[in-house]
Amino acid sequence: MSYRPSRRDPRRWPRPSRTCAPPPGSPGSCWCGSGLGHRSGRLAAAAREIVVRLLARGAAWDSVASRNRLGCGRTSVAKDRSALLSPSQRHLVTRFGYGVDATLARDVRRAGGASAWFEAQLTRPRSFPDAPAEAVRRWWPDLDRKPSDLWQRQVQEVRGGWQVMEDYGRWLLVRRIRTRRPVLEKMTEFWEAMLHVPVSGDAHFTWRADYGDTIRRHALGRFDQLLLETATHPAMLIFLSAATSTKRAPNENLGRELLELHTLGAGNYSEDDVKASARILTGWHVDLWKTWARSYVEEDHWTGKVEVRGFTHTNRKADGRAVTREYLRYLTHHPDTAHHVCERLATKFVRDDPPRALVKRLAKVYLANDTAIVPVLRALVDSKEFRASAGKKLRDPSEDVVATYRALGVGVGRPTRNDSGANAMLWQASGLGLSPHAWPRPDGSPVTDDVWASPARALGSMSMHWSMAGGWWPSHGLRYREPKAWVPAKKPIRFKDLVDEVSRDLLHRPASKRLVETACLATGCKAREKIDREHGLYQWGFPRLLAAVLDSPDHLAC
Repeated sequence: MSYRPSRRDPRRWPRPSRTCAPPPGSPGSCWCGSGLGHRSGRLAAAAREIVVRLLARGAAWDSVASRNRLGCGRTSVAKDRSALLSPSQRHLVTRFGYGVDATLARDVRRAGGASAWFEAQLTRPRSFPDAPAEAVRRWWPDLDRKPSDLWQRQVQEVRGGWQVMEDYGRWLLVRRIRTRRPVLEKMTEFWEAMLHVPVSGDAHFTWRADYGDTIRRHALGRFDQLLLETATHPAMLIFLSAATSTKRAPNENLGRELLELHTLGAGNYSEDDVKASARILTGWHVDLWKTWARSYVEEDHWTGKVEVRGFTHTNRKADGRAVTREYLRYLTHHPDTAHHVCERLATKFVRDDPPRALVKRLAKVYLANDTAIVPVLRALVDSKEFRASAGKKLRDPSEDVVATYRALGVGVGRPTRNDSGANAMLWQASGLGLSPHAWPRPDGSPVTDDVWASPARALGSMSMHWSMAGGWWPSHGLRYREPKAWVPAKKPIRFKDLVDEVSRDLLHRPASKRLVETACLATGCKAREKIDREHGLYQWGFPRLLAAVLDSPDHLAC
């Protein structure tokens, strides 16, 4: 006899525990919490299985995945098999995006394939109209207030800086859900993490949104231009204590992190280099606690000969801005910087331990193209190493949240209260381990998987997927699809075929044998059981099926 959960209203189920347990003696175990019962030990075991599978890159999907095209579209994907992306296309758009949905798949087809789409994303991003993503900025008006206004509002206890920075994280998440320019967003996120200014702090919050906007403008440009803008930006100057650095007391924070994190890399500089770097950067100021205006104060610039890793300058003038520009240009064109930047790119977009040969090739392209990033990204996606890396990266907390909203086709409306979905999704990301750019240290959020591949993260993802599969939380200001919307056909369908339909819609690939088995355990349905609109699965059990699919390694991996 197959196991059947009770037919209680799913909104009354104890959501985190997912009460459905497999019957005694059931073979195997599923990776999702939806079939694990009350006992936390069994849930943790499933979480460990996810971690092991993702770290071992061992999520084995049936050969049907290579025989069929992959699903996309918010109306039943299986109805239009010709519209499905190939595995190689899905790999590219997933690694440089936030999850395949109908709009993204349509953009790929219209461009003539994933390679042509990627080239257009790199060189003509404005050819993809992005009004829905652009419009959400107005939902959080504090993001466009002047720094002095933001500070006064905090002093007057109208709204604190931490609240403004929460809005910034929310805006980023909703923008990523809605965007048709995912490559630009991915590269903006990449540079914001590498050239990191956290969204915490009582001072640099005044300039933090502008800092992100600055990076977005240069995210697909040249690194030498990007670094000049970020190293002298008020947010960076404030965060690393360079805003008050003077010739009498040069502060070494920015000088050091510029060398270690932003350019040459750890171990490629000396303490004397740090001191000289700090002296070069004196004179750049922000009027803290008053107007918050940026300025350059010649009287505070240290003068005299400076030497940093082969860079030398007489540095005689009180106006040292030209020296700063020459210095930053030198650093960005240094071979060690080329290696450091390209190694991080390869770690983020290929695998955690990128081959030295790949990094070396990318660094050569970087230097040959005057630090332009687009040629480097072309070389990266054209590499055999990239092609072989499908499914070998793990989505970080923010990526998991965004991909889940996109997969479920959740409509996000303007927030009108604190628990509106557009606001609450920030707490969802935080609950998985980290909200956007909240990493407290100067080194930025990690691009390796080990930080996110933990039982705690897996359990957090399961809980989030479960809540959203049922449309329970967040619920205000969101539009969830009804179960019947997933498969419009009115005639009965075998359960395994229904799982395939849902897999194509959510994961954009056919359902594997293991996914079907997992879905059977999660729902209590048999693979060949006929399902119609009156079946209990549609009436109350559909969240179990959706959660089983979202908990699969193919959703958590990218």
